[in-house]
Amino acid sequence: MLHTTCYGQHNNRHQEIQTSTKGKSAFTQNTKNLRAHPVFAYNATMQKLKPTPHNQLQLPAPSDAALASSQHLRDLIRQDINVAGGIISFSRYMEMALYTPGCAYYSGGATKLGADGDFTTAPELSTLFGSTLAHVAQSLFQQSEPDIIEFGAGTGKLAFDILSECQNAQIPIRRYFIVELSGELRARQELCLKNFPQVVWLEHMPQAFSGVVIGNEVLDAMPVELVMKTEQGWSRLGVCSATEPDQTLTLASMQDEASVIAELIAQIPDADQLPTGYITEVHPIAIGFMRSIANMLLAGKQNSGKGGACLWLDYGFPAHEYYLAQRDKGTLMCHYRHHAHPDPFYLPGLQDITAHVDFTAMALAGVQAGLDLLLYTSQAGFLLPAGITTQLQKIPVENTQAYLPASNALQKLISPAEMGELFKVLVLGVDIDFPDHLLAQDRSHRL
Repeated sequence: MLHTTCYGQHNNRHQEIQTSTKGKSAFTQNTKNLRAHPVFAYNATMQKLKPTPHNQLQLPAPSDAALASSQHLRDLIRQDINVAGGIISFSRYMEMALYTPGCAYYSGGATKLGADGDFTTAPELSTLFGSTLAHVAQSLFQQSEPDIIEFGAGTGKLAFDILSECQNAQIPIRRYFIVELSGELRARQELCLKNFPQVVWLEHMPQAFSGVVIGNEVLDAMPVELVMKTEQGWSRLGVCSATEPDQTLTLASMQDEASVIAELIAQIPDADQLPTGYITEVHPIAIGFMRSIANMLLAGKQNSGKGGACLWLDYGFPAHEYYLAQRDKGTLMCHYRHHAHPDPFYLPGLQDITAHVDFTAMALAGVQAGLDLLLYTSQAGFLLPAGITTQLQKIPVENTQAYLPASNALQKLISPAEMGELFKVLVLGVDIDFPDHLLAQDRSHRL
């Protein structure tokens, strides 16, 4: 999860969505004069992405207030489409659905995490996750400033667990920065972290930083572009108002310059070999964000003389696994009340919209910007060498009420059938000698 401020220098964002030009990067630039191709080709596209119409999805019913909020957001999106000349990029739609102030998914007031929310993240599952990361940070503090900066802090649970372990294990930490623009999320975090004076909230990514950067399920929430292989070549898919009575929004092709398409699909290995009709995502905004992180760490090194590292934990694949011919509908997925479905236009603002992370593209962006690739592995391959079982052993086995839930949560975090294999860990840094014991299951060669 993520709030819009995390995009960093790639997108210079204004807070008011109605009057801003945010999201208009080189890949989502002026669409005012763009028009959709004939819709017949894209009815098939929508059917492929979401074979069950959203009005037939068996999902929990939202409240009247939630429905009204979603309708308001849908009206704002349709206004944006009209202003843009009839079509907007999918990344723009995803940005509005997730981050429009006051009514979008991450900026609204509804519960997102845990049993009452839409999904559960590793920190919500177990304190073992955060306590393990605290000891990883400790091993890096010897080469950096003793500071942490977290993106996508959500409720503050991960920060709470890391700071609690630092306190209990006497790990010296000077400051714990949280980059957060949402007033609603910051209020939750302030309540959760009220006993930790080290916490400092920022509205923007700092220009320079030395220490440890942490992002858990951040990259998957960054808006993506949708592209499709047609008989004429690759095309970017945008969002326009639908003509069908049971839909309000639909996909259509955008008429981009060839150079824009070439830059987008450069992320896809052997793009020309993929079959006609292939639909997938590319990640220009996340790539730009990684470049901003690299610039921040490099500036921190120049200012302090000390190194820094960034740790990204998320679900995804290296490029050669992401863009398989068999994965011809991409990885776009929506989450609503612990139900997963593929319809991005279902109740905008009330559901999460995500795409898997292309870790090859993320690593390449960081390395090309000047960082070193330190580690790429599975979540299990990271947490086990990092000592998560040692954290479990601190709980007395005879205390079954505490030990059994913690043990079960640990299995979810490291089991190949749960989060252990699907979730990956990417670590990049500058002037950091990564601890040997954490490299036991390094898979960097697979990127």
